[in-house]
Amino acid sequence: MVVDTVSAAASATGTSAADNASKKSALDYDTFLTLLVQQMKSQDPTDPMDATDQIAQLATFSQVEQTIQTNKNLEMLLQSSTLNQAGSIIGRTITNADASITGTIEQVKVYSDGLVAVLQNGSQVVVGAGVTIQ
Repeated sequence: MVVDTVSAAASATGTSAADNASKKSALDYDTFLTLLVQQMKSQDPTDPMDATDQIAQLATFSQVEQTIQTNKNLEMLLQSSTLNQAGSIIGRTITNADASITGTIEQVKVYSDGLVAVLQNGSQVVVGAGVTIQ
């Protein structure tokens, strides 16, 4: 059925990166409309699709579209939070989990999976579990 196809495509879109979400949602929206028009053209005129089913399909797609936008907004919020965290630890002293590296943080590199503190002596420490920042 059309709802299953659109839901599968849209949920795949919802799990993608925020940058691709808007592009994919536009593609999915066009795909959904194409499927809906094709379904209307192909239905039996003596037994047309129930209006309730059609409204349910539109509502489902609307929910998927809202979920994509929510994911995009959450991704931007997480990015902002990570940048704030990075800026707040510059100039502080960091010690890695096994206490083998200690130093003052000169800069912070932001990666998709976390932060790496670059110390004044050139050493790098992954900011994660077990590190101490003073």
